[in-house]
Amino acid sequence: MLALAGGVCLTISVRYEQIPWAGNENLKILQTGNPPVSRRAFSESILLLTRNLTPRGIVAASATPESAARNYTRVFCRDACISSMGMAVSGDPLLRGGAMAGLEFLASRQAENGQIPNFVAPETGETDFWYLGCIDATLWWLAVVAFWSRHFPEDSVEDRFRGRIDAALRWLLCQEHQKIRLLQQNEASDWADIMPRSGFVLYTNALWYHVKRVYSVAGAEETRNDFNALFSPFTGERPEYRRMRLLTRYVRDGGERGGLYLSYVNFSTWGGEGDVFGNLLAVLFGLADEGRSNRIVDELQAAAVDIPNPVRAVCDPIRPSSPQWRAYMGRHRQNAEYQYHNGGAWPFLGGFWVMALASLGRGPEAADALSGVARMNSVNGWAFHEWFHGRTGEPRGMPGQSWNAAAYILAERSLERPLFPGPEIALPPPRREEGRR
Repeated sequence: MLALAGGVCLTISVRYEQIPWAGNENLKILQTGNPPVSRRAFSESILLLTRNLTPRGIVAASATPESAARNYTRVFCRDACISSMGMAVSGDPLLRGGAMAGLEFLASRQAENGQIPNFVAPETGETDFWYLGCIDATLWWLAVVAFWSRHFPEDSVEDRFRGRIDAALRWLLCQEHQKIRLLQQNEASDWADIMPRSGFVLYTNALWYHVKRVYSVAGAEETRNDFNALFSPFTGERPEYRRMRLLTRYVRDGGERGGLYLSYVNFSTWGGEGDVFGNLLAVLFGLADEGRSNRIVDELQAAAVDIPNPVRAVCDPIRPSSPQWRAYMGRHRQNAEYQYHNGGAWPFLGGFWVMALASLGRGPEAADALSGVARMNSVNGWAFHEWFHGRTGEPRGMPGQSWNAAAYILAERSLERPLFPGPEIALPPPRREEGRR
């Protein structure tokens, strides 16, 4: 039982079991490689997550005057959800209970229309929905509930959150184009919230396909087909839907053929900077087949996104001279070339890089990348810096990042067994519940 502010308690009926270490080849590589990954990386990750845990879930970063002033001491939905996956499979009972408390707390602040907020203040419950909305918070919350259901079916989380799940799915379905089965969003309305992506966004729709599959939402295969047709318009046949044909024709007439998915497609604009996170999610969630997935990884390696640290957020940063550049990208002097979302290297993204490599059976590469993520987190006495300069490797951003620690745990666990296996989860279909609120 976790005691919350104001005397409210959450009773969490779960069975805590230490997840055993598997003795497979990937782990042998991890433990005996050159250089070997220190076991300290795992223990330091546990310690950081424990420090950052509140009765209402995990905050984005360790509490300091600077982090509080920049809202990093809030429960950010996307950060907390990614963190909760690592916390859940960590084998630590306190972290597993805290992960569930965070999911409960975020669900308790769900909007009347079904949207999950961008962040919530753990002390006051104040909610934030970003400037033009925050579409991926709802997606990540749903994805983590499904993740929990897959790995801990005895907890029956789909029953606990049934009404919340239905409301969140209804809200997302209202954001889906009725002919092109992809979500539409405003500019800078996902994790890369000072990047000019809008319309149909790769990262968002990789999550949407995953959510549709695991909740058996109708039209998942149509979403997969439209995803590949729109974000990879140089391959395959031309779409039948005439408006989709026009969207893809703009890209074919003015874009460059490449092996990566486009970062976004709007009416007559698109992103060719090479969104690493979106492409990795497409690999992990089965949007790309095995052959294409390996080609995506090969192209990312050719772009050296894992040098000097794994991995950069984009292959080719947007320059101020580019038509894609926006004045807000200079806010806080963050999004210059090879910085922050515009080509900075993020340790939590490195965790997804490891998971993608492991999912393709590329064990030695995954183990080597995990060593790189561990080194990033260890800089300045295990400071867990937010991001690193994409060229110089200099640590930047807010230290004490929770999702860095959790993504490391997820990445290490992924060398033992797949965390996002291909078969669909047999969750009950959504149903309406009158009088939910």
